[in-house]
Order: sequence, then C-alpha cells, then structure tokens
Amino acid sequence: MTELGNAPILRSDRLLLRQHREEDLAAAAAMWSDQTVVRHIGGRPFTREEVWHRILRYLGHWMIRPYGYWAVIDRASSRFIGEVGLADWQREGIEDLKGAPEAGWAMMPAVHGRGFAFEALQTMLTWADAELSSAVVCMIDSENAASIRLALRLGFEETSKRAQQDRVSLFFRRPASHT
Repeated sequence: MTELGNAPILRSDRLLLRQHREEDLAAAAAMWSDQTVVRHIGGRPFTREEVWHRILRYLGHWMIRPYGYWAVIDRASSRFIGEVGLADWQREGIEDLKGAPEAGWAMMPAVHGRGFAFEALQTMLTWADAELSSAVVCMIDSENAASIRLALRLGFEETSKRAQQDRVSLFFRRPASHT
C-alpha cells in the first residue's frame, strides 16, 4: 500500500512517473500555457501562479488520499513531458464522478501522437488496479477526440454526457482490476 504523502515511483519502458518537484514548475507552466493543451481543459492558458497552485494540490492529494498525480519524465532525456494522475476533486453536483478516483492527463504538445500518454496512463492504471482495487472515472470534453480514443483504448466505457456551461462533457468509468 502507498504511504500517505509519498507518490510511488513508477517505471515503464520509456517513462518515469514520480512525485512533482519544485523544479517542474517551469516546464509545467510552459505546458499549461499552451493553447493546444488547454483547449479542452478550461479553454484558457493557466498562469505560472495557477500552475504552482496546481502542483501544490497534486502534492497535497498524496497527503490525504492513497493516490494523486505524477510528473511524467522521459527516461531518455530526463525531461518533464506531462502529468497523469488520480484525484478526488470533490466536484459539486457531478454524481458520475463520485466514489471513484478521477483520472486526468496532459502532455506537452511536442510529444503528442507518440504514445507517451497511453504508456503513462497504462502504467498508472496497472498500479491503481494493484493498489486501489477501485473503479476509475474520468470526464472528457466531447470535442477532445484524441482523449476519448485514449480512454476507450484503456478500457474506459462512456456512462453519460452532460452539458456544462458552453461545452458537453462525457463521463467514463473503468472497472476495478480491468484486464
């Protein structure tokens, strides 16, 4: 079982998933300020301060839940290339997300289309199957075709859709110990 406060280090062929560090701020801020990344996640670039708060929330998650977010590091270059994780965001009024960790991911545009998101999420979900024995849920903007394809490939099934502000969100669920 994961000790609260510490993200386990996970490895795949090409990636290292580790707890966020202060030195990740510049790369994370660059990622979250890119319109390609935020187009389906909030719709506007995040400031450096907002990204700092995001990292602090990621670290705090590990303090009270047996899961959280990881920085995704390319093992070949040792560079930050994205983030994947599980969260309990305590979203108000969204029953589809209650009672299970919510998966999320974002990758630097330079690595889009190279299979890194799939590899990182597959590594994280394998860990979750072993450690949490819980279903995993996610919410994806209906126009985010790449993330929808990725979720389906990883065993998520669409459970519902809901209009939120000017967008439509799709909700997905992946059963515990998916194989």
